[in-house]
Amino acid sequence: MTHINAVLRCVVSSSVLVVGAALVVIVSATLSYGQTKPRARELGIPFEGTPGSHNAITDVTGVEVGHTTLITGRGRLVVGKGPVRTGVTAILPRGKKTFDPVFAAWFPLNGNGEMTGTTWIRESGFLEGPILITNTHSVGVVRDATIDWEIKNGRKFIFTYPIVAETYDGTLNDINGFHVKAEHVFTALNGATPGRVAEGNVGGGTGMLCNGFKGGIGTSSRVLAMNAGGYTVGVLVQCNYGSRRGLRIAGVPVGQEFPDPMICVEGSQAPSQEFMRDMPRCGQSSASGERPHSELGSIIIVVATDAPLLPHQLDRLVKRAALGLGRQGAVASNFSGDIFVAFSTANSGAATEKGTVTLTMLPNERIDALFIATIQATEEAVTNAMLAAETMTGADDVRANALPHDRVREILRKYNRLASPAGTRQ
Repeated sequence: MTHINAVLRCVVSSSVLVVGAALVVIVSATLSYGQTKPRARELGIPFEGTPGSHNAITDVTGVEVGHTTLITGRGRLVVGKGPVRTGVTAILPRGKKTFDPVFAAWFPLNGNGEMTGTTWIRESGFLEGPILITNTHSVGVVRDATIDWEIKNGRKFIFTYPIVAETYDGTLNDINGFHVKAEHVFTALNGATPGRVAEGNVGGGTGMLCNGFKGGIGTSSRVLAMNAGGYTVGVLVQCNYGSRRGLRIAGVPVGQEFPDPMICVEGSQAPSQEFMRDMPRCGQSSASGERPHSELGSIIIVVATDAPLLPHQLDRLVKRAALGLGRQGAVASNFSGDIFVAFSTANSGAATEKGTVTLTMLPNERIDALFIATIQATEEAVTNAMLAAETMTGADDVRANALPHDRVREILRKYNRLASPAGTRQ
C-alpha cells in the first residue's frame, strides 16, 4: 500500500469493545472502504477531457493527500460514545517536505458552512500550509492540531491561519461526541502521499451523504493539450450536498429513476434526533424518496493546478467549480455550505520576505482551457465520490445506500449515454 489512508479505529489492546448494547469492532489500518469499486470512466460514464495518470488531484506534481477514517460502533446514538462514522482528509499543496506558500483564492457559492483561514487568503493571495477537511463540529480541534503539526515539522511563524473546512455528517455520525482528535490529524498529514487517492467512505468523507445517496471523497483531473500549455488541473471534493431528485450524471436525470428512499431507517425505531424523526423506513415506498431536509448538506471543493496563475486569476478559476456542480444538478440551497479553494503550485518562492520577486503569469486570453478543465474535473470528482462510496449504516440505524453501479449503467443506456468502459482500473 502506498497510502496510509488509514481506517484508524482508536488503537486499543482488544479487538472489540462493548458500549451499551453496541458491539464496537476495531479494525487495523486498511484501504477497505471505497477501494474495490470501479470508477466512473470504468463503468462507461462519458466525460469530456483528458485525465492525468491517476485521474486525481495528485496528478498536479507535488500535491499529496492523506486520510484518517474513524468507524466504530452500531445501533442507537449515545452522544460521546457513538456510533462513529467520521475522519479527516489532508491535502498538502507541495507535499510534506516544504512549507513554501502557494498562490490561492477561495469562493463561497453558498456560505452555510465553514472554511477557516480564508480571510488571509483573500487579503494576501497565499495559502501557507495544508488544507484539512473534516466534520462540522471538529473544525476547532483539527485547526489547533494542524498548527501543532506544523511547529513539530519545522515551520517558522509568529502566527498562522490553517485552512480547515467541514461538511455535516451528523446523520450517520455521533457528531456531538467530538471523536476526531489531534492524533487523527497527525495521521492524515503524516500519511499524505502522491499517486492514487482513496475515495468514497474515507477521511473526512466517511459519514457523508451526497445527492440522496452515500457520499464521501472523490477526485479527478484534466491535462490540457500542449497547444493550451499542457497544464494539469486536479479537483478533490468532500461530497455531502444535494437531493436525489436533482441528481444528474452525464446529463441524465439519474436521481429521478429511483422511486424508493436511498437514505432510510432500518427497523421500526425512529431516530433519536428530532430533525430525522420523519425519515422513511428502509423497504417502504415514499412519495418523495427523500430524507427530511434533503438539501441539509454541503460540499468542499479543492482545485489544484500547475498553471502559473496569480491570485486574481485563481479567483476566477475557483468559481468555475460551481458550473461543474450545476452539471450534477446542484442548486446551492439555503442549508448548503458550498465552499471552494484553488491554488497554483507554480511560482515557487513567491512568498520570500526579501528583495523582489519575478513571477510567471498565464495571459488571461489563455485561461479558458483551465476553466473548462475545472468544470469537467469537478463534475467527474463528484460522480467518483458517489460511485466509490459503499452502503453504510450509522447512528440510530440510519442507512445510506450506495449508488448502484448496474442501475446507473442501465439508466444511462436507456438515455443512449453509456459509452464503452475506459480500460482497466487506474
